[in-house]
Amino acid sequence: MSAPTGSSRPANSPLPGSGAWRKNGANHQTADAKLLETPRSSAFTHTDPWRVMRIQSEFVQGFDALADIGPAISVFGSARTKPDSPYYITGMEVGRRLVEAGVAVITGGGPGSMEAANRGAAEAGGLSIGLGIELPFEQGMNEWVGLGVDFRYFFARKTMFVKYAQGFVVLPGGLGTLDELFEAMVLVQTGKVSSFPIVLVDKNFWAPLLDWIRSAMVTEGLVSPGALDIFSLADTAEEAVALVMAGKAGEQLAAQES
Repeated sequence: MSAPTGSSRPANSPLPGSGAWRKNGANHQTADAKLLETPRSSAFTHTDPWRVMRIQSEFVQGFDALADIGPAISVFGSARTKPDSPYYITGMEVGRRLVEAGVAVITGGGPGSMEAANRGAAEAGGLSIGLGIELPFEQGMNEWVGLGVDFRYFFARKTMFVKYAQGFVVLPGGLGTLDELFEAMVLVQTGKVSSFPIVLVDKNFWAPLLDWIRSAMVTEGLVSPGALDIFSLADTAEEAVALVMAGKAGEQLAAQES
């Protein structure tokens, strides 16, 4: 087909706006050819667009794995707690009592207090869940996890802790435990979650932190006094489970039984 009369476009040139291609043309590849070409390196997996897909896959994986677990409580605590520690023993009892109360137990899936809660839940015959995270020093899932999901991104993992739990039991721990505790408090304070009990175990351990919040943050007007009402304190596993089950988890179980 020749170009219209008066046109300066060569007869064999593509129409404006059309896709240009040439049979056996030099340095030209179809989209399909590029897609099916074997990559020369894995560099493309480290680009931000690819990370978006990876992040999406983590959310889908978590949602799919946890959608049908029923009422659950997340238990936080230090990965450094030793098996002969009183905190470990309390963690085991918390896990056991939660299962006996009718809920699943969710932890970070690691060692220490996380392992203790998973162990207590597993030995009681309940659903013991671990949400692991990729860390340079991570030891992997503890042996008491019945349902495990691994994450690369903290924010995807944190979403699962909150979305699929109806409350938190917080054992003594370090920076990771504090991070999870304060994030939960902010979600309650800002109304992002409702009827969400947070129970701190071991009053003596938490007392210095709470005293500092009162003497520094509340006194300076940086935090309202009501912020300290967001959580409850307990000294025993029995107290902790009773307090956390007084919230949404207990309500859901009661609704199921009625």
